[in-house]
Amino acid sequence: MEEVLVTQSKSSIGSIPAHRKTLIALGLKKKGAQRKHQLTAQIKGMLRSVTHLVTVEKVK
Repeated sequence: MEEVLVTQSKSSIGSIPAHRKTLIALGLKKKGAQRKHQLTAQIKGMLRSVTHLVTVEKVK
């Protein structure tokens, strides 16, 4: 499976509670936090919902 590096690029202040919970589920708690994830269907859906708050890069 493909790995991606997810970085929180914007703060969750002012976002709706569901987006805040999605960021926490991704392991991101504050701006600048990074996590590696396997790109599964569940992770793709989570990233799609918070695309305005995170940046995603492929890991080799």
